[in-house]
Amino acid sequence: MSDSDTLALLLVRLVLGAVMIAHGLNHWRGGGRIAGTARWFTGLGLRHGTLQAWLSVLTEVGAGALLLLGLLTPLACAAVMSVMLVAGLLAHRPNGFFVFKEGYEYVLTLAVVALALALLGPGDVSVDEAAGIAVTGWAGGGVALGVGMVATAGLLAVCWRPEPVPVKEEVLS
Repeated sequence: MSDSDTLALLLVRLVLGAVMIAHGLNHWRGGGRIAGTARWFTGLGLRHGTLQAWLSVLTEVGAGALLLLGLLTPLACAAVMSVMLVAGLLAHRPNGFFVFKEGYEYVLTLAVVALALALLGPGDVSVDEAAGIAVTGWAGGGVALGVGMVATAGLLAVCWRPEPVPVKEEVLS
């Protein structure tokens, strides 16, 4: 791997990891704190809002820390992809593409960057590489995509119960 490839992967890993940690800490300590995050998740149709809020904090901070270290990179990327897919589907999809309209542009970008990182691997400056456990290429991408999709489907199947849309009754004359 060339020095520029090593640096590029390190930069992507560090920035994505830092973004995820900041995102998780914001769910915990920012704005409405856990209670506000729980209300937001509940408003999206997820049951057990407080549990969902804490799980999102742990997932985002944990995935971010793993990315900073370059440890279990495909699984860290799967966690990022799953969090972004849930956010994209439940919170952003109805608003269209652009982030300035609360659309899915941002979460899509983070998810695709995570998938690309899983495909390319963590790079030479990583715990995965030092320990000889780096999983790259189709295997790394497949693990990230597969685990991310299964985690998303599992969460939605178990916890997503949106309120039914009220049906307007028409008066026949």
